[in-house]
Amino acid sequence: MSTLKIFYINRHSTETKTHCCLLLYHSYPLPQPVPHSLLTPNLHKPLAPTLAGPFNDSSALVDFVINQGNGVKGLSELGLKALPKQYIQPFEERMCMTNIVPQGSIPIIDMSNWEDLKVAKSICDAASEWGFFQIVNHDVPVEVLENIKDATYNFFRLPAEVKNKYSKEHSSSNNVRFGTSFTPQAEKALEWKDYLSLFYVSKEEASALWPSVCREQVLDYMKKSEVVIKQLLQVLMKGLNVNEVDEAKESLLMGSMRTNLNYYPKCPNPELTVGVGRHSDVSTLTILLQDEIGGLFIRGNEGDDWIHVPPIKGSLVINVGDALQIMSNGRYRSVEHRVVANGSKNRISVPIFVNPRPVDMIEPLPELVANSEKPIYKQVLYSDYIKHFFRKAHDGKKTIEFAEL
Repeated sequence: MSTLKIFYINRHSTETKTHCCLLLYHSYPLPQPVPHSLLTPNLHKPLAPTLAGPFNDSSALVDFVINQGNGVKGLSELGLKALPKQYIQPFEERMCMTNIVPQGSIPIIDMSNWEDLKVAKSICDAASEWGFFQIVNHDVPVEVLENIKDATYNFFRLPAEVKNKYSKEHSSSNNVRFGTSFTPQAEKALEWKDYLSLFYVSKEEASALWPSVCREQVLDYMKKSEVVIKQLLQVLMKGLNVNEVDEAKESLLMGSMRTNLNYYPKCPNPELTVGVGRHSDVSTLTILLQDEIGGLFIRGNEGDDWIHVPPIKGSLVINVGDALQIMSNGRYRSVEHRVVANGSKNRISVPIFVNPRPVDMIEPLPELVANSEKPIYKQVLYSDYIKHFFRKAHDGKKTIEFAEL
């Protein structure tokens, strides 16, 4: 058995510090510099490209991308030399190279001995200070992770007319949704991403409604991840002195789950757009599988600094969502994050969003406010919170204001 090593890694450098975040690992490499392909310069006076093709007309683009089901993958495969104007983000929404912390890193935590007090403390510390961490040596087999990545590619290889059967206009259920961008009807500029969203109700519904090309792989990924999710929530609740996670508490924390298959095709002008705009998740926890490309950034604590979350083979990225920030009365925090576009490679990711049920009321847990701790969030119906999030474009962490007292 290898020996547990404890290091303290500063979020702005790899120098050893005394007041930094705890990192537990056995034999994992230290974070590497951000890949050069992701450090695309953002000029102070960018020139918006002109596009002589058919998509100067927004209605033609909407018809091709959304109505016909081609998505941005279809745009990318046309071999466009310039970005359609509908995807050009305002300057303030683009990633600026000077704001990236090249050696910054979130904690990497070994879950092989997750009940160990030091490991548990590192999880709670990461959730409270960072809102993000990566886990390794968890209970989700590598082959399950590889299978879901293959299934994601297989879905997006389907013809547009097949994928379009699962679009908002044609899907037989709101629990299965193929789409593009985030909320196109509310966005001033579109995001460079396609997705398939699968809300889990039952295995029977999944068997009947989910695409066969990815159904079994998603179900297996969710089932195997559930073990890790329960371990993390047990640790995080103990960190709040909530020592018993009974059936009612478990239902509140993880009563519903949704998995997204995300596809980010290569982009002709990645510096002018975004894969996903600035936002925090509305979940309790999000469990994210990345591929090897990279492109996820979280906001640091220093002004407008952004920290890359480097892919580690076999790892899962964990982040706190707004629901857990509310229920922990701000002790655990959801953190703004974003995804950049890539000019040379296609990228995929597969998040599981672990949520309360839509009918649940969320508020600071009673165990936290029983001893005169002042609540900083009001009670809100979770379905109302979700509607507030999805009715507008990504706007950083503004959604949390919906629940503030």
